[in-house]
Amino acid sequence: MKVSTKVVKLLVAAGALAVAGGAAAQSKGQFTVSVGANQLKPNVESGAISAPALPNSFGDVGKDTQPVAVITYGLTDNISVETAVGTPYKHKIYGAGAIAAGGQLGTVEALPAIALLQYRFFKPDARFRPYVGLGITYAMFQKETGSFRMTALTNPGGTPTTFKIDDKWTVSGQIGAQFNVNEKWFLNASYIKTKLRTDVHFSTNQHQHMKLDPDSFILSVGYKF
Repeated sequence: MKVSTKVVKLLVAAGALAVAGGAAAQSKGQFTVSVGANQLKPNVESGAISAPALPNSFGDVGKDTQPVAVITYGLTDNISVETAVGTPYKHKIYGAGAIAAGGQLGTVEALPAIALLQYRFFKPDARFRPYVGLGITYAMFQKETGSFRMTALTNPGGTPTTFKIDDKWTVSGQIGAQFNVNEKWFLNASYIKTKLRTDVHFSTNQHQHMKLDPDSFILSVGYKF
């Protein structure tokens, strides 16, 4: 299977972030790995597509859920680092405002790499451990694909419109809780809020600013090493 350059870049970025950031550990020097699902839901505030598009030609982005693995390492009994890896999130892009009736305009895959520094409350052997985290995210976008509706709106009668979304570094905040089933197994739930602004560049020389600010909801089952 051919591996894209962006996937390689993501793995390198995730590895670098894992060194700087980390995971949800139980105690100092301990690794944990949990596997589950993550729903990524953008909260879109769209700028208008630049002229010659219709005034108030906005956009919207749908949510997606994908499998995720969360890796954690304990720096101390209460401070840990966390990173997460998973498959690309496949988002549908829709028209809004003056072009809301246009329906689905395209698709894009998002590949976020994240590193979080966390504080975990209570002692390592507590049954229930809430935590908070703060970190950095590198949001990567690939396989941007426009539909015939996008071409009809941006370049009617012309060649199919393509587009590119800028990759961005940004910040993320997290709240979560871990429930220890026994000495080795645990359940984990977390919510991550990311501040994300980016720009869309169309092959027609038009552009659009997008505020995405996605919410991430993770549920997983983990094991302590």
